[in-house]
Amino acid sequence: MTREQEDLTLGSPFKRILFFSIPLMFSNLLQVLFNMSDVAVVGRFGSKEALGSVGSTTTYVVLFTGILIGIGSGINALIARFLGAKDNERVARITHTGLWLSLILGVILLALGMGLVRPMLILLNTKPELLEDAVIYVYIVFLGLPALAIYNYGNGILSADGDTRRPLIYLAIAGVINILLNLLFVIVCHLSVVGVALASIISQYISAILILGTLILTNRPYQLKLRNLKIHKKEVKEILSLGLPAGIQNAIFSMANLFIQSGVNSFDTIIVEGNAAAANSDTFVYDAMAAFYMATSSFIAQNFGAGKKKSILKCYFIGLFYSGLIGCVLGFGLVFLGRNFLSLFTSDQEVVEAGMSRLIVMGCSYFVSSFMDCTIAALRGLGKTFIPMLLLILGSCVFRIIWVYTIFEHFKTITALYLLYPVSWIITAISVMIYFVFVYRRMNLERII
Repeated sequence: MTREQEDLTLGSPFKRILFFSIPLMFSNLLQVLFNMSDVAVVGRFGSKEALGSVGSTTTYVVLFTGILIGIGSGINALIARFLGAKDNERVARITHTGLWLSLILGVILLALGMGLVRPMLILLNTKPELLEDAVIYVYIVFLGLPALAIYNYGNGILSADGDTRRPLIYLAIAGVINILLNLLFVIVCHLSVVGVALASIISQYISAILILGTLILTNRPYQLKLRNLKIHKKEVKEILSLGLPAGIQNAIFSMANLFIQSGVNSFDTIIVEGNAAAANSDTFVYDAMAAFYMATSSFIAQNFGAGKKKSILKCYFIGLFYSGLIGCVLGFGLVFLGRNFLSLFTSDQEVVEAGMSRLIVMGCSYFVSSFMDCTIAALRGLGKTFIPMLLLILGSCVFRIIWVYTIFEHFKTITALYLLYPVSWIITAISVMIYFVFVYRRMNLERII
């Protein structure tokens, strides 16, 4: 790895953010393929009920995995900041504390998620014929949460140093194994929902082991040494102060989506299954855009740590441009190719048509979310997460719940339910951008060339 590859403060940010984000984007998309292959295989080679069972758990699973992703993003921002400041001691302490913290949280969320799954799915009005398989799927998938915690921890560290290639390779290996195991367990062993869940957790542990091996063998300041594995209170506080608000906002965001899922479940089974198939586009597009959010946070954090404040606003606008562009290309592409996309998950044309109702609204709106999420990522790079969390809770969570019980309750159409996504994105984006301007001026960063 060259000096410029390690230092995100060097070179043209327009080109470097792009090349940084491309491997990260493919890494994120491979993670999406874990879930997509579950739904696709069980939908094509299982039954409609199995498809509905797996799809109906998506929001609940994301509720818990979002916390781990938030912790990983907090570790990413801290490592990037101290790498930029050339503070190798702090980098090492965060690395060793972060592993313990991530693993402990993974185990806690595993136990909590299993304990709450049945009452939560019942609360969501999950169809009785889908409930038992949905519960079994969650039980097995949640056994992979410790592995997911470790992978996100390691990915955050390597990405903070500009290394997005190796996480991509590891996920590619795990992804191929996941798809092969899906086909084996479902088609050959006839395990249906159990089979796709087992394939997911096996592949997650493989990616976690590979990324841990990289951290142990590296000669960078974040080299993982087993004798140094202990929890440092100061670093715990710093990781949680950045990562926990990000994780909480992901979790609360998902909690608000639980109310949306409840609204979806109030319709017939065809619409529920169509929504489950179409919802795969959300993670597909969001995770592609998220690569540029992590790039924005990493680049801003390193430049901020290095005292190169003149590059911060430039990195923000570049990240906003790229993420919005990806949202437009993928979103409108899904609108035009939606039926082909949905046919990957189901051969039932009624389910496909039901899924198109969601794809049309969402596909035309994905780019709007970049103004919200990229600004939040930029603020994370500057060490600001608490206020963005509150703004997100109010704009995208509280507002969505109000919408479900007012606008949706009045019109009672599936389109009225889906429209709350772009409206809530616009409201939240305006509020976090105003806060970004406030932070930017207070930190005397306004004189950017």
